[in-house]
Amino acid sequence: MTAFLVPVPTAPATHAPATLPRRSSPQAWIATIAVHCLLLELQTWPKPGLVSHIDSGSHHDMNANTFRRSAAALEPYFQALAEAGARGCAMAVLRVIGLEAEEAMLAATGGVNTHRGAIFSVGLLCAAAGARGAARVESTLPLGLVVSRLWGRSILDGPVLLHSHGSRARLRYGVRGARFEAAQGFPCAYEVGVPALRRGRLAVPHDAEAARVEACFALIAQIDDTNLLHRGGMAGLQFARRAAQGFLAAGGVHQSDWRERAREVHESFVARRLSPGGSADLLALTLFVDACDRGR
Repeated sequence: MTAFLVPVPTAPATHAPATLPRRSSPQAWIATIAVHCLLLELQTWPKPGLVSHIDSGSHHDMNANTFRRSAAALEPYFQALAEAGARGCAMAVLRVIGLEAEEAMLAATGGVNTHRGAIFSVGLLCAAAGARGAARVESTLPLGLVVSRLWGRSILDGPVLLHSHGSRARLRYGVRGARFEAAQGFPCAYEVGVPALRRGRLAVPHDAEAARVEACFALIAQIDDTNLLHRGGMAGLQFARRAAQGFLAAGGVHQSDWRERAREVHESFVARRLSPGGSADLLALTLFVDACDRGR
């Protein structure tokens, strides 16, 4: 059995089933895992300022159903990216598939950007899983390093969306953003997200949602989230980091009342209209690499 056929983390949610249907090809299975991880991210609460199955957080133009439609529309494109990785395609080919995926997302959501960041990051990892499954790299190489090795330079040299919120925030505040993170092999996912996810599983072994909350807070506490910078400037980013760090310093999901504490942080983000969308993308990415790399 190849590495990308390991089981994904379980979840009790109706819309993110613990048992995934087998698909007709390894690349289809990669896409199924990717979509499942997007749904697990959605099915996580309290998640400061972000859309979930409980509420819409700091957003008025989208809800859980918007995200579900978007995730379903992306599955064939995640499969196409995995197939492109298996064929050894260059970044230019992956970029075209990614743009097509964005069009499908916008068509499914009525023009709302739900998953642009995930299309980029999780999409690259789907391509990496396809490449690893086709033995284009060592079978023991983590997916993040596959991305860095095969496409890292092309990611940095590729076109920049000058008018996107993330690009504006990067230019104004001098942060590196998602492109640099991807080119380096997604170190925030591997060094922050995955350890926090596994720490949460140990703390609350019978509640998979708790582990996802722990990982989400750990990511908010450390990354330069350009969505936070866009919405709240440097003051917003610093507030978000302090709030997440305070939750973790108090014990995170080790606290008996962790859900109430996390809800209070969530409400403080909503009151300030803060939304750590970059951290949400990294949470989905963390779930994906944890699922795919765990059994290698």
